[in-house]
Amino acid sequence: MELSRRDAIAALAAAGIGVGGAAVYTVSDDRPPDGGGEPTPDEPIGTLVSLADVLYPSSVEGTAEFVETYATGRFEDDDAHRSQVVDAVAVLDSRAEAEAGAAFRHLSVEERDDVLRALGQRHADPDPDGNDRQRVRYYLVNDLLYALFSSPKGGAIAGTENPAGYPGGLGAYQQEPSL
Repeated sequence: MELSRRDAIAALAAAGIGVGGAAVYTVSDDRPPDGGGEPTPDEPIGTLVSLADVLYPSSVEGTAEFVETYATGRFEDDDAHRSQVVDAVAVLDSRAEAEAGAAFRHLSVEERDDVLRALGQRHADPDPDGNDRQRVRYYLVNDLLYALFSSPKGGAIAGTENPAGYPGGLGAYQQEPSL
C-alpha cells in the first residue's frame, strides 16, 4: 500500500488541523531550506521519517512523503507542539547515541527498533507531561501511529478504511460485521 500527501492531509483533517501552503514544503533529511549545511536539531522531520520506517508495517510505501507532509502540517501553526517534538527527538537521539553510537535517523532499521525497545516504548504510557519515555511515546510514537491509522489507506490496515467523515464511512458503520 502506498501512502501519499493526500493521505497525510486526510490524517491532519482527522486531527482537526487545517492545512495551509506549508504542507507542500518538506525536508526529508533535516537540512535547512537552502539545502546546505548539516541537519539541524530543531528540524525533527528526518527523525520522524526514520521512526515511521520502524513503526509502520513493511507493506506501507511512501512513508517519507506521508510523514513529511503530516509533520509539516502539524508544526505549521503550533510552535509549542513542535518544541515538544524536538525535545522528544533529542531524548531519542541521546538514547540512540548511548545504545548504538549515532543519531537515531542514522541507524539501521534493526538498530532503531533496538533503541525503541531499550527505551521501553512498547509498554510506555503516553503522557505529554511525563518522563522522557512517556513523552517520546506521546509526541513521536503515538502521533505517527495516529497519522497512519486515521488516514483512509492506513486505516485499511486496521479495518477502518471508511471512518466516519469519509465517503462511505457512515454506511460502513451501519452494516453488520461480516464474520
